Amino acid sequence: MSKRTETTIVDIAAALKLSVSTVSRALNDNPNISARTKDKVKKMARKLGYRPNALAAGLRNNKSKTVGLIVPRIAMFFPAAISTIIQNKLQEHGYNLIICQSNDSYEQEVALVNTLYSARVDGLVVSTTLYTTDFSHFDIFRDNNIPLIFFDRVPKDYNVKVIKGDDYLGGYTATTHLVEKGCKDIVHISGPLTSNLYVERVAGYKNALQEHKLPFKKTRIFFQELTRENAWQTCERIFAQKPYPDGIFASNDTTAITILEYCRKINVRVPEDVKVVGYSNDPRTEIVTPPVTSVDQYPAMMGERVVAALMELIHTPSPSKTPRYSQEIIPIQLIARASTAGKMKPARKKK
Repeated sequence: MSKRTETTIVDIAAALKLSVSTVSRALNDNPNISARTKDKVKKMARKLGYRPNALAAGLRNNKSKTVGLIVPRIAMFFPAAISTIIQNKLQEHGYNLIICQSNDSYEQEVALVNTLYSARVDGLVVSTTLYTTDFSHFDIFRDNNIPLIFFDRVPKDYNVKVIKGDDYLGGYTATTHLVEKGCKDIVHISGPLTSNLYVERVAGYKNALQEHKLPFKKTRIFFQELTRENAWQTCERIFAQKPYPDGIFASNDTTAITILEYCRKINVRVPEDVKVVGYSNDPRTEIVTPPVTSVDQYPAMMGERVVAALMELIHTPSPSKTPRYSQEIIPIQLIARASTAGKMKPARKKK
């Protein structure tokens, strides 16, 4: 079987009877090359199937013009929305993006970090797995002064640039909204506490209860991966016996939407019998019945800030290997919808 040979600029030059240097400058849009020559060279390049060698070019100028991105699951609304913004904004700066997903596997995350380092990316952007508590696999970027930014799911004590949502305020605001709607028995469905954003949302939930003189009950809080399957099983536990809660704060919208589905199955009315708040303002929250109140995390703003910070690090690298730590907080906003409409009616007294 014959080995495929790549077309090079030498082949283009020979076909057009031009110098190799002229072809190279034409392909790179050098202003000293006429538009006619550029057009002729590019047409021949397409005809011969020429592919520029980005890796070789990167090795020559020590820049790959490529950034690595690691997210937990690309299918989830929030990381998907941010990935889109990051890619679009990077393209405006002339950078390409390699998107990887860890599938919330710590081992996969470690492997991806090493792969992206070997790919000579100019920077790395990461939202960690639910279970990442040891961040030493990122040292290879930090110690080699390669820009590294964490967003959304971020380390607590790792000296790098961090861009995160105001998760404490999000948890506090969601719970306070339910209290103001008359709820007195509020369940919280949280993600695992190995991830700091859920620690902060739980803290906001607890403090809102405390400020409004409502008891915190360990039996009213659940920790789990926030999947539909887990949400359904948790609903079975929550509604296994009365009294039912009158409010539920879910730490993602997939869980909140599943709660609606389960309540419909058992003839519990939302919002009349139980009010529900989700988190992330997933577009689905507007089209389900009833539409779900949710906490907007502003993914577009976060994605834009990630790219702006990354470009700053790339273009003004630290003179030493000591990273420049800073933390940026992206605001949140509660978007009130029908799932929390109206005030809870006081329970009737038995005669």
